[in-house]
Amino acid sequence: MEKKKSVITQLFEYAGNHKYFTISSWILAAISALVALAPFYYIWRIIKEVVEVRPDFSKATHIVSYGWSAVGMSLLAMAIYIAALMCSHVAAFRVQAGMRTAMMEHVMKLPMGYIEFEGSGKIRKIVAESSAATETYLAHSLPDKAVSYATPVGLIAMLLIFDWKIGLICLIPAALAFVMMGGMMGEKMQNDMKEYQNALDEMSAEAVEYVRGIPVVKTFGQSVFSFKRFKEAIDKYEKWTITYTIGMRMPMIGFTTAANAVFAALVACSFIFARNGVADTFLYNILFYIIITPILTVTLMKVAYAGESQMIVVDALNRMYSLLDVQPLEETSNPKKPADSSIVMDDIVFSYDENKGNAIDGISLDIKPGEHIAFVGPSGGGKTTLASLIARFWDVKQGSIRIGGADVRDISSKELMKNVSYVFQDSKLLKMSILDNVRMGREDASDAEVIQALKDAMCWDIIEKLPEGINTVIGSKGTYVSGGEAQRISIARAFLKDAPILILDEATAFADPDNEMMVQKAFANLSKDKTVIMIAHRLSTVVNADKICVIKDGKIAESGKHEELLLAKGIYSHMWNEYQKSVGWKVGKGAKDDRKITA
Repeated sequence: MEKKKSVITQLFEYAGNHKYFTISSWILAAISALVALAPFYYIWRIIKEVVEVRPDFSKATHIVSYGWSAVGMSLLAMAIYIAALMCSHVAAFRVQAGMRTAMMEHVMKLPMGYIEFEGSGKIRKIVAESSAATETYLAHSLPDKAVSYATPVGLIAMLLIFDWKIGLICLIPAALAFVMMGGMMGEKMQNDMKEYQNALDEMSAEAVEYVRGIPVVKTFGQSVFSFKRFKEAIDKYEKWTITYTIGMRMPMIGFTTAANAVFAALVACSFIFARNGVADTFLYNILFYIIITPILTVTLMKVAYAGESQMIVVDALNRMYSLLDVQPLEETSNPKKPADSSIVMDDIVFSYDENKGNAIDGISLDIKPGEHIAFVGPSGGGKTTLASLIARFWDVKQGSIRIGGADVRDISSKELMKNVSYVFQDSKLLKMSILDNVRMGREDASDAEVIQALKDAMCWDIIEKLPEGINTVIGSKGTYVSGGEAQRISIARAFLKDAPILILDEATAFADPDNEMMVQKAFANLSKDKTVIMIAHRLSTVVNADKICVIKDGKIAESGKHEELLLAKGIYSHMWNEYQKSVGWKVGKGAKDDRKITA
């Protein structure tokens, strides 16, 4: 994607025909800026008339009409500016919506593995904050920028028309301020803005982790310093901001001084031009300049802040493109359909990072239709990675995976998902009714089919205690379910989907004993006539599997039935013995034969 386009051009790509609202807002804002200068002309007429008729002020007969003319022009400028803001807001909201739509449509095409690897929080932050950053820029900063460009043009004309000598002197500080502003708004400032956002994001992410860990901190009487990464993020942010602030101190002092030095220029004018006496023309001109020149200072400040806002948008666009540049998995132009639910892995290799070792290193495995296979082994050995490759959350780097004789890369993503159900370790329920949560398994399912799936998944006891049954909205009015109950509801989705291949990734990890029993019953019903792949640490759940594969360091270290592996006296046998000891542990004082943990 082309990134060298101007910021406005990039934003217009998401505005459609609403980009003309943005252009209209610029024109209207510029017109309002010029109209807003007209009252100063009437103020000058009032000053001129008062000076010319002094001391007989009764001859100043036009003051009221000039005053109302100034009020009228001010109201007109305000109305035009409001119209400009209305146009800019319409365009800004459309651009924001267009960016979010584009990012979410792209995210929906990305590999599931990428989303899991990066984390949904990080992706959500990019989608929400990158688009939100453009709203302020388009809705407010750009119209203000048009005003800040149009105002100096009108001001310069007025300064030079009324008294060109005084006008030129007043412009000297403004010119110096522009030069100093240019020195602050270069490429270094853009890089600094990127570093600032990175430091802020890191600190925010670590703050979230710290808040989640507060129960542990309070329970064990620890301080914030026990969270080393959070403290390091704070220290890094502090160091960066102090260094940046010190570096910008002198340029900002110079800019602010120059921008506000117009009065000093007017004082100099008074000494220079009034040393031989003051003419009436000079008097009302200098009074007029005293009134109007503060606008020049305000305009310079607006230009500076508009530049900062643009740099924030540039950084937001770069973050958005970092997401849009991630390539989705390639879809085949000649899709195939699996003939059955068999799975064949042929010498597959996969790595998350090319600079690191392989997560899966040369695994070959033949799973027949209807077989129940278990993946066990030490944490980090590659069990979940291997299962996710079957569902094509990632593409293998070498070798192939075939379902029903068809390479998963030759099966359309929609067809593949029809053939594979994946029950995750940490099931997610969305903030919608139980009915709609389960119906995600098959959108065209009737209410009766959803209810039957809930019953098959042993969920009806959950439904009966909810205030509105299957129409209860999860998360509303304090209605929540436990981790084990959420797992059962997610299993109901798998029942409704009724895919021939079922992958269970530590599906009982968060279940209490009662829920685990219900989940196991649900699995027994769900697994009938299906090819099942189970990932488990609780070895008691896999003893009846047709084949158990011990995955270690990305390879199949052992495979066979439960009894065969016990007789082999290998890794599985050791794991089984340790597992048996763990289930015999008791808290407190117990029998001599028990493994104890003294309270």
